[in-house]
Amino acid sequence: MSARDEYRVITSLTNDTIKSVRALHMRKERDLTGAFLAEGLKFIGEALDLGRAPRMLLVGEEARPHPLLDRAKAETRKAGGDIIIVTHAILEKISRRDNPQTVLGVFDQAYAPLDSLDPASAPCWVALEQVRDPGNLGTIIRTADAAGCGGVILIGDCVDPYSVEAVRATMGSVFAVSITKTDPEAFLAWRKTWPGSVVGTRLDATVSHRSAVMQKPSLILMGNEQAGLTDDLAAACDVNVKIPMRGRADSLNLAIATGIMVYAATDEA
Repeated sequence: MSARDEYRVITSLTNDTIKSVRALHMRKERDLTGAFLAEGLKFIGEALDLGRAPRMLLVGEEARPHPLLDRAKAETRKAGGDIIIVTHAILEKISRRDNPQTVLGVFDQAYAPLDSLDPASAPCWVALEQVRDPGNLGTIIRTADAAGCGGVILIGDCVDPYSVEAVRATMGSVFAVSITKTDPEAFLAWRKTWPGSVVGTRLDATVSHRSAVMQKPSLILMGNEQAGLTDDLAAACDVNVKIPMRGRADSLNLAIATGIMVYAATDEA
């Protein structure tokens, strides 16, 4: 069998496979298939380094030879995935961009059950209640990865971490960070077993984030972009803190605030 015989070539925008990949922009389709879309060779390289081969690899006709692309093809084949060569027009339709990446991957979603998490495995964890913005969530996942956090726990009705926008914002960290989904009741029950500090953020708190004592492992609990942390979850925290506002703005972007809290909790100084 020649190398050419090991993959398919698709040129039609109405092809059923291409339609199914394009549909991954919709949460309903992602929930139904358990799949998500990652764009670019860098993203795919991050996945491969962590043992996550794509179930489908789409390569543009104009993609230049690259050792990482060869590796991606080889590992996709080894995992039983499909390799498909597509036109530039198809890449544009799938990515919804005029200047799309030349390599796309369809991957399996991965969620860690709440009761499988080991708090002692990392100095800090992040829990988010009803986060709604995919860019915020993706940036928080990337920040959690950079700071060495154990994972990100999504509480209640949160935006999908595997949406195309959220995945883009992670810059590949979606493959490195443990992601958990749970409801408030299950989280509150599980929180009772947490061995370190549970720290919430509230605009009405009186304790500064710099003066709060955070015993590791710390669990940083952040609320919704508009409403903040609900009373029930705030009451479950050992301490609620605020980040001082020194200018006219009365609050910070959620991803920025989470980054400040995470690095305050992991500061070794």
